Amino acid sequence: MTGRARSHRVARGALVVGAAAALAVSGCSSKSTENSAGGSSGTGGGGTSLTINPLVQIDSQGKEAPAGNSAAAADPAGDGKAKCAPLTIAMSGPLTGPNANLGLNIERGVRLALDKHNKANPDCQVQIKPFDTEGDPQKATQVAPAMINDPSIVALVGPTFSGETKATGQLMSDSSLPFLTPSATNADLSKNGWKTFFRGLANDGIQGPAVAKYLQSSGKYKKICVVAENTDYAAGLAKSLSDTLGSSVADPACAITIKQGEKDFSPSVSKLSSAKPDAIYYAGYYGDAAPFTQQLRAGGVNATFISDDGVKDVEFLKQAGNASKGAMLSCPCGPAPDKFNADFKALSGYDSGTYSVEGYDLTTIVLKGIDGGKVSRGDLVDFVRNYDGQGIARRYKWEPNGELTQSLIWMFEVK
Repeated sequence: MTGRARSHRVARGALVVGAAAALAVSGCSSKSTENSAGGSSGTGGGGTSLTINPLVQIDSQGKEAPAGNSAAAADPAGDGKAKCAPLTIAMSGPLTGPNANLGLNIERGVRLALDKHNKANPDCQVQIKPFDTEGDPQKATQVAPAMINDPSIVALVGPTFSGETKATGQLMSDSSLPFLTPSATNADLSKNGWKTFFRGLANDGIQGPAVAKYLQSSGKYKKICVVAENTDYAAGLAKSLSDTLGSSVADPACAITIKQGEKDFSPSVSKLSSAKPDAIYYAGYYGDAAPFTQQLRAGGVNATFISDDGVKDVEFLKQAGNASKGAMLSCPCGPAPDKFNADFKALSGYDSGTYSVEGYDLTTIVLKGIDGGKVSRGDLVDFVRNYDGQGIARRYKWEPNGELTQSLIWMFEVK
């Protein structure tokens, strides 16, 4: 994902919606609640209980694909015999701001893996050092030197968004710091020649076409209007989906670009109302998707709302309320198992959310390297580059450019 976190604009609505938005801005009280089925759950605006429920996992052709075996996932505790000097794993992303949940979900996943490891390995203690970027590329470049110049930091789980990854990737690569992103999905990131970059999930060049083919195969959507926020993430995802659907389905006459943080969507709503599409595909984040969806429904536009991993969060449900009902959401992330959810909540007090599992899995991989004596940045880069193992979310094995050798997408529905 990508994007610059900006001040959240709250759409007109119930007091519950305003309160939820305030929690998102604070970044410390809002909870991502990932239930045992893998969907986010919470109370939507207007007092309606809504949940995000998994529908199906699909491959690059939009066809159903079986889920992996999470029971065989690597354990961050290892054998309990590891020995190392105190080390640090950094995490960077939005920990405050309108899209803070997407970073907090990951940070808590990192902490869970470290907690399991450190309890089992008293002679090898690895800590976390979080860096709050608010998802802003400029702020990411400001904190990057602190990560690069801290000799105790041997790896980074992050950055979270594609924009901040793009802005800092060369700095990380030049410093030999392995950076494993659990959530940055812009397809072009792996084309920069970075030597220490590893993406822990499918990119948008896979997600967009896979979702497009899935929608085509359903036979339900003859006309889709594509709306994209003005971010690297949204633009890339919208283009890959539109190109795959073709102009006969993704009608260019009703394609819309909106500015992050925009308050009044009435011109876009009017244009979409006149277009009368079967579905609207929104590429972006929940901070703007929630008021956009509310204004769509208030304007009488009832086309199916379809969106992405940037919107798949309990805050979308809370802030959009009943307007989110029936939305379809895609994500290269997968449902979390019951045991993971229980462990996650026991440690953090929060339910797991989008990318919590990826944060945990990628931290586990780094810990396995450290436990095997790979305690320098360069050694860890080599370890990850040659890694091949099962995680909770998926199997992790990378191509030379930092892309996974196999990538799958999950479809979810708000009910």
